[in-house]
Amino acid sequence: MDAFLDLWAGAARTSLGLFWTAFWAFGLGYTISAMIQVFVTRARMRAALGTDGPRSVALATFFGFVSSSCSFAALSGTRALFAKGAGLVASLAFLLASTNLVVELGILIAVFLAWQFVLAEYVGGLLLIALVWLFVRVTFPRRLVEEAREHARAQTEDEDGGEAPDWRRLIRSREGWDRVARRYLMEWSMVWKDVTIGFTVAGVIAAFVPRRFFELLFPGSGGSEPGFGELLVQALVGPLAAFFTFIGSMGNIPLAAVLYDNGVAFAGIMAFVFSDLVVLPVLRIQARYYGWRFALYVLGVFLVALVLTALLLHYGFALAGLLPDPDRTRAVVDRSFFSLDYTAVLNAIFLAVTARFALRARHGWHGGLGEEPVLASVALLALVWLGTGVGLGVAGFGA
Repeated sequence: MDAFLDLWAGAARTSLGLFWTAFWAFGLGYTISAMIQVFVTRARMRAALGTDGPRSVALATFFGFVSSSCSFAALSGTRALFAKGAGLVASLAFLLASTNLVVELGILIAVFLAWQFVLAEYVGGLLLIALVWLFVRVTFPRRLVEEAREHARAQTEDEDGGEAPDWRRLIRSREGWDRVARRYLMEWSMVWKDVTIGFTVAGVIAAFVPRRFFELLFPGSGGSEPGFGELLVQALVGPLAAFFTFIGSMGNIPLAAVLYDNGVAFAGIMAFVFSDLVVLPVLRIQARYYGWRFALYVLGVFLVALVLTALLLHYGFALAGLLPDPDRTRAVVDRSFFSLDYTAVLNAIFLAVTARFALRARHGWHGGLGEEPVLASVALLALVWLGTGVGLGVAGFGA
């Protein structure tokens, strides 16, 4: 029993330590994201995305890049675009860019993994969009797309609210920064469930799951040169593992670090990271927005594209000599998290930023559990797990 309590305390310490390591990255990313969303005018965005030509897809990718990284926010924005007449490929490009090309995700990957993974995230995100474009052109189900568009139109309210104020005036005004504060807090309110569950699961797996399990789940993991068949299986297992973790793009990065520490290959890691849009809650939301047939079609296109992208990245980086050295990292459970270093200084800065934004937004923002109450309930259970684990640590377990 004491051994289990030791592991519980160690898991909670690891989860909180991982979050402590990443908090400043979240704060920086969401500050940048909030400023872009407030000060960048997007009133004409939908009109520019009415086709699936190169210009529309490029614009959709850019607009996704400057938008929220939250999967649920990206899904809502995509539905609005699609319902207003944006082409299917342009809409999917916006969705993929919103969850794979945003600044805050790259920062978080740099914190937990290595610069090669950051490069792969952005190169792979663009490759993923290109492959989805190709697959949609080859398989384009015109009737199904029109049915899905009508389904989305039946649920979508007009969210434009007219032309946005001039950004030059807005950036000098109190109103503009109040909006930034509200958007910053909204970003946190949308991702706290994914973040809480993701970091908790990462700590539990790091503490409780032996390396042998990963070698069985991901064939070839831990080996120096896994063969094509092993890489293919890992690239298929990555999305399958993500599907059942219920975690979005910002929550699965610490878990990806755990997988990497346990010998999973570059292809398997990238397939897992790219799988934030094939998790079960996203599939359910897609089905509610567009109907199950269209949701399953998009799921199939995304799965094929991300597995192929992961394999192309692995072999492309290997050919260029850019595959990261798996021995370069300390195991997650062995890291020293809480010390007076640059992380502590940056965290103090962004704690102050968060407190300041909370004061600015106190009269115009109302938090809550948001979408997915089941996911919120799981997140609350995770908080109970973490709190109990901290108590065990105080009592002397996990030392």
